[in-house]
Amino acid sequence: MTQDVFAANRPRLLGVAYGIVGELAAAEDVVQDAWLRWRAADQDAVRDATAFLVTTTTRLAIDRLRLARARRESYVGTWLPDPLVADPDDPADAAIEAEQLSVALLVALERLNPVERAVIVLRDAFGYEYGEIADALHLSPGNARQIAKRARDRAGDAARRRPVSREEQQRLTVAFLAAAHAGDVDRLRELLTADAVQWSDGGGHGNVARRPVVGAEKIARLYAGVRRTRAMPSDLVPRFVLVNGDLGVRLSSPATGPYAITTLEVADGRIAAIRNFVNPARFGPRHRTR
Repeated sequence: MTQDVFAANRPRLLGVAYGIVGELAAAEDVVQDAWLRWRAADQDAVRDATAFLVTTTTRLAIDRLRLARARRESYVGTWLPDPLVADPDDPADAAIEAEQLSVALLVALERLNPVERAVIVLRDAFGYEYGEIADALHLSPGNARQIAKRARDRAGDAARRRPVSREEQQRLTVAFLAAAHAGDVDRLRELLTADAVQWSDGGGHGNVARRPVVGAEKIARLYAGVRRTRAMPSDLVPRFVLVNGDLGVRLSSPATGPYAITTLEVADGRIAAIRNFVNPARFGPRHRTR
């Protein structure tokens, strides 16, 4: 019974922990710690097992995030949250509830303090009422509401994300890949918003920019330069994948395996952000949702 209750809640707990910490391995550790707390608890005295587990997981994840942020300060280059990669044609159920946790949202949540982040994850990604959030975080419902408003203002547009159709994502992704492969500066400029930003998370691996590249012109010329200088392997094969529920691309070499995972953030019919995951640590099986 104890294990069945926990197993039924595990996908939600893993999603909450991942949303707060932004790292899947750390989220799995948090959920394991929550299991130990649940197993040791007087379960006959627990009125709502799910609320107990979510509260425990949330508090453990906040503690883990505080430790993780100190470590991220020494990361080589740009740090991005772990991508959750899945096959779009795989009908298997996800092992983690993370449908509302896009990479763009997780990046925006990095601007928040741990409590603000937990409030946004519980409220906006998982739909908890302010009273439930208040109980989990030892707040008043009014305080939880105020924190959520302040956090959304700090997180910016990503916290008020408008959904983009899979068809539009695919159209722009195909056009971007074609233009990047051809080194077509004019076409790349057309596809990007004027203030587009590219981030590359290499963790010291790969020949990637360690700082964000800002502006359509600079990004377009960067890709043209990559094409001209052959800075990437010539045998890369693109394949559509889902990255945190959005369409993305995995680039792999038949000879050496995965090279990069790329996601595009779309706004008003153009590409507003490009995020490249090049650190090989991001390609392991733990970064699959299915």
